[in-house]
Amino acid sequence: MGIASFFTKEKKEILDKGLEKTKTNLFSQLTKAVVGKSKVDEDVLDNLEEILIKADVGVATTLKIIERIENRVSQDKYFGISELNKMLREEIAFLLEETENKNLKGFDFEKQDYPYVILVVGVNGVGKTTTIGKLAHQYKSAGKSVVLGACDTFRAAAVDQLTIWSKRVDVAIMSQGMGADPASVAFDTLQSAKAQKTDVVIIDTAGRLHNKVNLMNELTKIKMVMKKVIPDAPHEILLILDASTGQNAIEQAKQFTAATDVNALALTKLDGTAKGGVVIGISDQFKIPVKYIGLGEQITDLQLFRRKEFVDSLFGE
Repeated sequence: MGIASFFTKEKKEILDKGLEKTKTNLFSQLTKAVVGKSKVDEDVLDNLEEILIKADVGVATTLKIIERIENRVSQDKYFGISELNKMLREEIAFLLEETENKNLKGFDFEKQDYPYVILVVGVNGVGKTTTIGKLAHQYKSAGKSVVLGACDTFRAAAVDQLTIWSKRVDVAIMSQGMGADPASVAFDTLQSAKAQKTDVVIIDTAGRLHNKVNLMNELTKIKMVMKKVIPDAPHEILLILDASTGQNAIEQAKQFTAATDVNALALTKLDGTAKGGVVIGISDQFKIPVKYIGLGEQITDLQLFRRKEFVDSLFGE
């Protein structure tokens, strides 16, 4: 069974529960925006714009959605309020579709004789280590062998936390302890994984933004040594963002996409925020697909992001 297994009823229930705060907030605000209105007019659109911005969809993405709805309304002057949810749902689904699976090349585990390499980036505190552990669990549950590379050597706690997760999900880990050269750890991890024909390598990195030059240099060096072992590695550069931080997550995305070639996103802690609209804004603004969403503390609460199911949970079936 592959990691992209069927979307089960249990997973749908986890998704619904995880987006409950965002959904409740969105619909309560929409209801207030259309009280006493019989059609979509300028006031309704102004209120909708404010609602989307408060949900952290972002100004640029919000204006894009409003403009599209305005164009649709202008073609039918009697477009009623009952159609507003339908229009909003369709436009959000369309925006997410534009970046879905973009920039990620397929990887055939059966044909490749080397590991699939994932380089994980993100600031401290966004759930980076937890996401790595949950991701390792997903791959192992799908029948793949996994090794973790502890390349966040700036903090001793980072290596310790990753080691705990490796034991919890029963996967191998390569580490050299605090203060070691991150690129050296990455090189050794890939060499070992290639020699042992491991399926998946997940590399943790330091989450520091206070010195962007050092961050960029460190990530560049890690990628260079990876390519000495596997020329097209890393296959995936996964940026972890905390959805509950809203616009701060967007700022972090700007910093990391400037520092390295991020081609996939994971949004964590969606279950703890009413601002799940940040998923829409980040996906649209950076044209990078959201690959995973974190919906809780349980090891199974990291899900592959599915545009249709996300929109269904946000707006109802």
